[in-house]
Amino acid sequence: MPWGEFKDTAAERRLFQRRTVVMLVFVMLVIGGLIARMYQLQVVEHDVYTTLSDKNRVQVQSVPPPRGLVYDRSNTLLAENRPVFSVTLVPERVDGTDDTLAQLGTILDISEEDLERFRRRLQEPRRPFQEIPLRYDLNEQEMARLAVHRHELPGVEVRAELVRYYPHSELTAHALGFVGRINRDELQRIDPVNYAGTNYIGKSGIERFYEELLHGQVGYQHVETNARGRTLRVLERENPVPGEDIQLHLDLRLQQRAHELLDGRRGAIVAIEPGTGGILALASVPGFDANKFVTGISVKDYRELSESRDKPLFNRALRGQYPPGSTLKPMLAVAALDSGAVTRDYTIWDPGYFRLKAGGRLWRDWKRGGHGWVDLKDAVAESCDVYFYEAAVEMGVDTMYSYLSRFGFGEDAALDVSGALSGLLPSRDWKRAVRNETWYPGDSVNFGIGQGFMLATPLQLATATALIANRGKWVEPRLLKDIKGDHPVDEYLPDETHEPLKLKNPDDWEYVVETMVEVMHGRKGTARGAARGAPYKMAGKTGTAQVFSLAEDEEYDAEEIRERLRDHALFVGFAPVDNPKIAVAVIVENGGSGSGTAAPVARALFDAWLLDYAEQSEGALVSGVEGQVSN
Repeated sequence: MPWGEFKDTAAERRLFQRRTVVMLVFVMLVIGGLIARMYQLQVVEHDVYTTLSDKNRVQVQSVPPPRGLVYDRSNTLLAENRPVFSVTLVPERVDGTDDTLAQLGTILDISEEDLERFRRRLQEPRRPFQEIPLRYDLNEQEMARLAVHRHELPGVEVRAELVRYYPHSELTAHALGFVGRINRDELQRIDPVNYAGTNYIGKSGIERFYEELLHGQVGYQHVETNARGRTLRVLERENPVPGEDIQLHLDLRLQQRAHELLDGRRGAIVAIEPGTGGILALASVPGFDANKFVTGISVKDYRELSESRDKPLFNRALRGQYPPGSTLKPMLAVAALDSGAVTRDYTIWDPGYFRLKAGGRLWRDWKRGGHGWVDLKDAVAESCDVYFYEAAVEMGVDTMYSYLSRFGFGEDAALDVSGALSGLLPSRDWKRAVRNETWYPGDSVNFGIGQGFMLATPLQLATATALIANRGKWVEPRLLKDIKGDHPVDEYLPDETHEPLKLKNPDDWEYVVETMVEVMHGRKGTARGAARGAPYKMAGKTGTAQVFSLAEDEEYDAEEIRERLRDHALFVGFAPVDNPKIAVAVIVENGGSGSGTAAPVARALFDAWLLDYAEQSEGALVSGVEGQVSN
């Protein structure tokens, strides 16, 4: 047999051994790789994969803070939060939005308006996995039906949330404002972290001005969910910080009384506490139900409000700009005395009209036959137009503008009243810029009785009246009285900026106050009827503002003029005279006579505050009032 045909056992053994070693090394390398990978997954990247795993069952949810409550000065609740149950959808978890909406439509009563609002919000920028509400205020039967079908509706939840509620909405809507759903523009400017989970934000009034204070700080919770995203349990929770509760100077009793006095008429009342600048009442009538705006007002309800001839949405107290008429005369009297245009003894003859030059245009007095000989006190008490025509021409527009601007006209002088307008304080520069015309002496004549270009809001008139009550001391109007927490009021209330109005002769303040007392208590005072029988002294001034102009020789006949074209009735005043507790401005649109319509309203308000709602110990204020009368 040839040599090569013999079997080499030793060689085969060596080959087998080499192969065994190679396989053993390969297996060891594979096992080592598996161990290394296991170590990487279980030890090195443990936290990463734990987090990824938890994301399948643990969700981080934001917990919106309860909004701060709002109280009046007597701690009566004006704005609270109440639980409301709503059905919401998370689009990222819904299996077909249209199909889900259709199925929900067979379970709940969902209007076309609800669907339209939902689809609009679906298109707006929002946070991922943010719930979008479909229907609000579910009742027990609707919640029960949803619970039965819950397993068929992934991404659909019934949520309980605290929603703003105004128990005295009709009375406080214009003073407090209201909250509403966060819109697209607001979403761009708010802090996305602190507003996570929050659906509402202050839209107007106090709710908007003190939004930062009322909102609070958001909280968070880790919840365990099932495969359909339903919450099984809360694993960890960081509670939100509720918004601060605030107290206002507003007095609900006086606010209600103001609404009662204007009931059935259009108008506004602003009452200020002269010592603090606190706004005691801010009434605009008619009002509206602010609760309708919180979760979204229906098209029908909004159209009814916006198209009403009485304009209930219009805040007359802050945004109504009216000719102040004769209510401007006490302020002009201060200007005339201090500028030297007139003196206390300066007397004129009033024949019932005024002419700038012989043969020129007639500016008529409200009293057809005139007032005869009058000085400044008579002119204010009897509201003599001719006296103020002459005084205005003597002062000129520059002097009147200078003094009236220091009374707060032509600006929003309030500290925390959101949305107030500035009125119109005319000047040479204003007329040149707006009308491209020079200022004529006739413009000053109209200016002298609060007519012509001059416009003022009820808030401005009340502010100027409070300045007279304070004898020149400025205290800017404000609503915030106290913060029921650790924050001081000064931290959120803007700084005061007005300097006291100092006169060359400080006694002129008392003299002007005396002229206003004559209006109320004098033998010829235009509002003596309204002050009759009062156990305290009050100071005031009536006014009548024309809604349209009369020709030079045209007679005014209210009975022949449609109600909405009649004059506005105005009144400003304060009481008691020596220690003022309340200053008011009243306007009754198309009310006619200031003395016959607005002054009795103010008298009733004075009585309510000084006699019925006195916050001091019983008898203290009344005794002080009686002391005035005895003097």
